[in-house]
Amino acid sequence: MISTPPTAQDEAVPLCVDLDGTLVRTDVLWESVAQLLKRRPFDLLRLPFWLMRGRAHLKRQIAARTDVNPAHLPYHQEFIDFLRAERGKGRTLVLATASDAGPAERVAKHVGLFREVVASNGATNLRGSNKGRLLSERFGKRGFDYAGNSSVDFAVWSEARRAIVVNAGQGVTRQAGRLAEVSHVFNPRGGGLRAVLRELRPHQWIKNLIIFVPLITSHRFVESALVMHAMLAFVAFSLCASGVYVLNDVLDLEADRQHATKKRRPLASGDLPLSAGLLLIPALFGLGGVTAKFLPWSFAAVLAVYVLLTTSYSWKLKRIVLLDVFVLAGLYTIRLIAGHEATGIEYSFWLLAFSMFIFLSLALLKRYTELLATRQSNKQGPAGRGYVAGDLELVAMLGIGCGFLSVLVMALYVKSPELDVEHLYRNPMLLLLMCPLLLFWVSRAWLVAHRGRMHDDPVVFALKDGVSYLIGALALVVLWLATGRF
Repeated sequence: MISTPPTAQDEAVPLCVDLDGTLVRTDVLWESVAQLLKRRPFDLLRLPFWLMRGRAHLKRQIAARTDVNPAHLPYHQEFIDFLRAERGKGRTLVLATASDAGPAERVAKHVGLFREVVASNGATNLRGSNKGRLLSERFGKRGFDYAGNSSVDFAVWSEARRAIVVNAGQGVTRQAGRLAEVSHVFNPRGGGLRAVLRELRPHQWIKNLIIFVPLITSHRFVESALVMHAMLAFVAFSLCASGVYVLNDVLDLEADRQHATKKRRPLASGDLPLSAGLLLIPALFGLGGVTAKFLPWSFAAVLAVYVLLTTSYSWKLKRIVLLDVFVLAGLYTIRLIAGHEATGIEYSFWLLAFSMFIFLSLALLKRYTELLATRQSNKQGPAGRGYVAGDLELVAMLGIGCGFLSVLVMALYVKSPELDVEHLYRNPMLLLLMCPLLLFWVSRAWLVAHRGRMHDDPVVFALKDGVSYLIGALALVVLWLATGRF
């Protein structure tokens, strides 16, 4: 924070504070749109008609259909502390916002620092020059200080005595200084391209490497045409997966902000504007669809099923007990199916059966870590889920059982009557060595989770775990020995 020394006159001059992007690190209107998308998605079709009657009318209609909880908004804590100190000196604080009066009043009541609230009222959009003119009439030209964050506030700063710049770039700060004396600057945190990359969660794209599994298990990973198809499928799935992650974060804003670690996600924390997130969703889905056009239509159909299922999961299915983990496991298996469809490699019953059990175990493991954190924090259940803390032991039992069943499937595959085993491996019995390796990894993953040391998605955990890399390397050695090509 950058500031100038206060004077005795400051306490007599009211301080008017913007809401969106200043007091909170988000925009209440976009928060309401996100809530509308989650609860009443078909009302989004009415937005253009509301907008035809003006922005103030649009905001009033959206506010009437939503109920943004001010307790779960991401506040600019350093700026809040400054306001609290100013209020302690006896200074009058006014919340002056272009947001609708309904949510603005709720925020002001929650913060408990403002003596007055001026906001859009359904007829007048209190933004830019409208806000500057109203505050000038209310307190006199140069009779108030104003805290804002964007170029829209230039019209207000031109009427103010002093400017307080919050969460803005250097260009906005310089222009504010030309219009009024800048007394305080609260520098922005995060944002930019880095926040966009964090929101896309590229580390999660590792899950889409499952698409390459048919190439590996069929020993056709040296065929360049098939590898190219698999790479295109990987790109298409990664783009669509990121689109789903953004959509999920938009729909889960309130639940994420109550979570110990998810509250630091770019959209939940306010590092990335909600408007940017809502634009990313169709852009990512569109790019994924364009990439899929270079592959067989059957792959595009699988990708469409993936998008439909993940979207349904984000909207509703993840709140249904047990169905949520079966859907998660199915999403992994769909990646495997996509790999087959993109390359044209024939399906293997054993591979599909193995994937069903191991992925269900991982999905249950993910839910187990959430339930354990819930129990340790003395909460009834994870926010936005259908589970309760008492389900912890049952989830563990189901997950460990599925993990061990996947090992059984692998053992049965070695002596299966399918000809491809002997065709692909000269020493198929050596594949049995994969079983203790997988048993050890599954058992260790659940042990780590039981001790409360798994704070990530199981796949992310494996990427950070040295023991997992060692087991993976040993598994590759076993596969190489089983082929007999040495």
